[in-house]
Amino acid sequence: MKKGENYNFPKKGSKMTVDPIRRLKDIQAISKMLSDNPRNNLLFVMGTNNGLRTGDLLRLKVEDVKGMKVGDTLIIKEGKTGKRNILVMNKSIHKSLQIYLEKIKPNDEDYLFKSRKGNKAVTIQCVNNIVKNWTRNINLKGNYGAHSLRKTWGYVQRTVYGVGFEILCKRFNHSSPAITMRYLGIEDKEVQNILMNEVG
Repeated sequence: MKKGENYNFPKKGSKMTVDPIRRLKDIQAISKMLSDNPRNNLLFVMGTNNGLRTGDLLRLKVEDVKGMKVGDTLIIKEGKTGKRNILVMNKSIHKSLQIYLEKIKPNDEDYLFKSRKGNKAVTIQCVNNIVKNWTRNINLKGNYGAHSLRKTWGYVQRTVYGVGFEILCKRFNHSSPAITMRYLGIEDKEVQNILMNEVG
């Protein structure tokens, strides 16, 4: 890496988009790194397991999720679009949530991702910086931020589990699958891959 160059920030004048964390081993490395920080671990796990915007996660309070079991859903109203969406409690989120509740012992009325400065949630800018630190610490090249968590969920769903763009489009509340393809940044790679399929 050249002097003055940074893994986590775009070059001057380039478009400000963030990348998903593409490799499962990098996701696992960050999870391991956060094992002794229950709040940040829950933020990472919840952000990469649900496909919700970070801003919507930051509005959650402890009482909203405290009694949820695996498979339960919580209806939320998206801050950006005003549309309804759901948070689903899968096994990974439930496990991280229980560790968080046991170790932090937050009050029910506390924000789930409470700032260390008073009774308010951490800000998007704070999460941007946190995610940049995580990716920098594992020497991940690219531009990362709060939105990388949501993109990571979609990228893994598509490339690992083969979930169709139509379903991801619905989950992201995008207006068309084409937007979802561009959003996840995997269109060119996928087109190249299908051209390797032999016909006849």
